[in-house]
Amino acid sequence: MPQLFRTPLVGLCLSLAFVVLSAMQPAHAAADRTKVEAFLEVTGFDVALESIRLSADSAPAMLGIQADAFGSEWSRLVGEVFATETMHEMAIDILSQTLTEELLSHAADFYASDLGVRLVAVENKSHMEEDDANKTETGEAIIAGLVRIGSPRVEILNRLNSASSTEDNAVRAIQEVQVRFLMTAAAAGVIELQMDEADLRASMRSQEGEMRRAIQANALAGSAYTYQAFSDDEVAAYAEALEHPKMRRVYELMNAVQYEIMANRFEAVARRLAGMQPSQDL
Repeated sequence: MPQLFRTPLVGLCLSLAFVVLSAMQPAHAAADRTKVEAFLEVTGFDVALESIRLSADSAPAMLGIQADAFGSEWSRLVGEVFATETMHEMAIDILSQTLTEELLSHAADFYASDLGVRLVAVENKSHMEEDDANKTETGEAIIAGLVRIGSPRVEILNRLNSASSTEDNAVRAIQEVQVRFLMTAAAAGVIELQMDEADLRASMRSQEGEMRRAIQANALAGSAYTYQAFSDDEVAAYAEALEHPKMRRVYELMNAVQYEIMANRFEAVARRLAGMQPSQDL
């Protein structure tokens, strides 16, 4: 699946996720857990979930602390809280109750095709690259070159990104991740907030325009980088596949689950930080 937007956090709560999911289909039509596990692999959603841990180092920065201040304890904490098995099971639990057989089969059929398999391979590689700055810089250079020659590829990439997610949903999700993390950290005594939750949300809303532009630019650069080996026709075929109503519903679901897991794990980090002290490895 196209890459989750990663940014230093400065999303979607479980209740919101289930509002979205329950509106999509009745529970009795839910897919079998075994089929959902296969779905995670064939779509690359399992790797997308694993990549959530790469955003963990932004957590201390949100609190005015450097991750390396905790020494090796920080790496241990991230490994435990963002354990692949934990996030995998969370995704299976939600998707097995909400993803219908019809939607699962539609998405799996595309990603099992020759084009789909090749797309997932490059997406998985892109998800797990830790040097996000280099990827963004390379992607921006590609976009600049495409703009210079008047290539239609830029519009195709924008179509692709719009089909798999929207800036509005991403902004709301990122804000929710931030709020849940900061409020949990405050409740645990890790920080002392100078504003209540309502004021915090209002402050974030005032920055929505800037965040939306950053998300759009980041997504465009990321797509340019990830799909650079594919032809315009292949990327257009992918955009068309993602624009299908069934695939859109699948992505609504996966995006909601992905952001819920991120918010849940950041909350777990906030609670664990209460028992940690900055340290110096010898």
